[in-house]
Amino acid sequence: MITLDHVTKRFGTFTAVDDLCLHVGAGEIFGFLGPNGAGKTTTIRMMMGLLTPTSGRVVLGHHDLCSEPLAAKALCGFVPDRPFVYEKLTGREFLHFVGGLYRLPQALCRARTEESLELFHLSPWGDELVEHYSHGMKQRLVVAAALLHDPQILVVDEPMVGMDPIGARMFKALLRSLTLRGKTIFMSTHSLEVAEELCDRIGIILGGKLIASGTLDQLQRQSGEEGRLEDIFLKLTAAPDMLEVIAALRA
Repeated sequence: MITLDHVTKRFGTFTAVDDLCLHVGAGEIFGFLGPNGAGKTTTIRMMMGLLTPTSGRVVLGHHDLCSEPLAAKALCGFVPDRPFVYEKLTGREFLHFVGGLYRLPQALCRARTEESLELFHLSPWGDELVEHYSHGMKQRLVVAAALLHDPQILVVDEPMVGMDPIGARMFKALLRSLTLRGKTIFMSTHSLEVAEELCDRIGIILGGKLIASGTLDQLQRQSGEEGRLEDIFLKLTAAPDMLEVIAALRA
């Protein structure tokens, strides 16, 4: 469902993403990991059409994002790292607005809005202005909006930042239920525990380059590290002097 074909992004002389090749299939949760500044958010912005690759192709479903942008984007739901909501709308009005952007028939939009408010435990606040929502409630509203048109692909960038434990548990269960329906999930996160728990495969990016990709077992073989994902990640991405500091602190 998602193919990144030799995707590169340069800003002047700086290469943020370097010749990235990935394929994520239907019914799969793919975790995209890397330290700050590694190229994760730049990659996601190219996947969502917010940035144009310097070279290479992004294919969503069977649609090339460059030549068929509307068809490609129609397949996707996107939860950015800094979700934006119109705070002078109520939660219900915001979902109706998003449904209109995706050209959902009015009756279907109203029905899905009510289902989403119920699913994300927002029904009691559906007619409250979003500016009165807590951060976690806004996060749930943005996820509800991303799923309103029943996309085949869901791309999420740090989705659980600020969510309370109940919201986080609900979101993880939701992601797994989506894959059982054949949906494709591409998730960038700094939470290695969440990635290890949820993801079928994981890619690790460093300095704009994909340095490892596969299941946990495959990552263990690639890294020569038999520990948990945290140990693999640190071995692949941390500088030797930082590893010495970590080892000393653990002693």
